[in-house]
Amino acid sequence: MGRYDTAMETAALGEASTSAAMFFQLGMMYSTGSTMEPDYVSAHKWFNLAAMSGDKEAIRLRREIATLMTEAEIAAAQRAARAWLGR
Repeated sequence: MGRYDTAMETAALGEASTSAAMFFQLGMMYSTGSTMEPDYVSAHKWFNLAAMSGDKEAIRLRREIATLMTEAEIAAAQRAARAWLGR
């Protein structure tokens, strides 16, 4: 199961409005492990949100990461994205 570090995510989003670019940046952060160990569930969540905002590269990377995940992990990432939208 992925980590949902809302403090770090909030800091990364800052005061800027949420956008595909910000979601993509968070997806990259979690997928590459630039500041922590890679977390594919969280990466998939953020790439999914970026994809829904129209980011074509996020669509490709979400698909790529999904090949490294179990069905349960993908489902968890999708639930997390829906939950984030419902905040």
